[in-house]
Amino acid sequence: MRIALVSDAWAPQVNGVVRALATTAERLRASGHDVLTITPAKFRTIGCPTYPEIRLAILPGKRVRRLLNLFAPQAVHLATEGPLGWAARGWCKRRGLGFTTSFHTRFPDYVALRTGLPADLFWPVMRRFHGGAERTFAVTAALADELAGRGISPVHRWPLGVDLGAFTPDVAPHPAMRGLPRPIQLSVGRVAVEKNLSAFLDTTVGGTKVVVGDGPALERLKADYPGVLFLGALHGAELASAYAAADVFVFPSRTDTFGLVNVEALASGVPVAAYPVRGPLDIVGAYGCGLNGGTQRVGALDEDLSRAIMVALTADRAACRVEAANYDWSRCTQAFVAGLATRRVRAVSGALALA
Repeated sequence: MRIALVSDAWAPQVNGVVRALATTAERLRASGHDVLTITPAKFRTIGCPTYPEIRLAILPGKRVRRLLNLFAPQAVHLATEGPLGWAARGWCKRRGLGFTTSFHTRFPDYVALRTGLPADLFWPVMRRFHGGAERTFAVTAALADELAGRGISPVHRWPLGVDLGAFTPDVAPHPAMRGLPRPIQLSVGRVAVEKNLSAFLDTTVGGTKVVVGDGPALERLKADYPGVLFLGALHGAELASAYAAADVFVFPSRTDTFGLVNVEALASGVPVAAYPVRGPLDIVGAYGCGLNGGTQRVGALDEDLSRAIMVALTADRAACRVEAANYDWSRCTQAFVAGLATRRVRAVSGALALA
């Protein structure tokens, strides 16, 4: 199948959305599909306000149309609500063609944090973007229910996965984390206001706090928390080694739709401490035993993040790995293909397009 995957989020950005989409494209190709990725790398870009490392395509419509016409996809999936997503959406709508979208980021919540305006003001834009899709992909059942309640439907469940070969307790610990006072408390992700990292760095549990990631708040947090080890962005084996060195993974975000880093931590045998909010609830579970029939603790959720860390430290590390095994990329890729709005290809006005 010829699949066009359109995303404003792509390398060199470092986050769970980019890793999930890049892995999906890789797995689709390995399964025999022909995948065209339309990303900012193919366009002139400008930095996103307050996020200069996020590149936004400048007036991408003409080139997006040309790329899609030449590729003649049998399915079009729009992963983000940025300039590329809107341009590809327009291409599909003008031809009366089906497409799918996915909801990865609580964009209204993020904008609200930066502007002080109510998040509800921004949901109409989300409804307009996703409302034209044949279905919107959601990574959890709870998110699917929330989107339906917001007027975005139908929703297709697309669970994300983890590379169990890369993220494992057998990896050697990261050299910078060896010999640190324990417990070693690790957080991985964008260093930005919406990740709520200060809540983690203000916790009272002894030991060592380690932050992996880059972002606009990094220099400020370094200055405010000189006792914290900031390792910057890590990738591949280096990232896996950071997880392997930790005693507990701390996820202070209240706005993520899933939090792929939580599953990467579990795969590394590291329990998760977080707030009892969507994302962690959909992975760790309200009682800390996961959502797949496990009986041993794999983490802890509590409005008191210090208490969540202390309880999570009592978790069964072997059970963490067992729980993570339920997040298999092969199953995720199959769910992605199953949700696509596929159409046969025909010639329209002298150009190939979806019929």
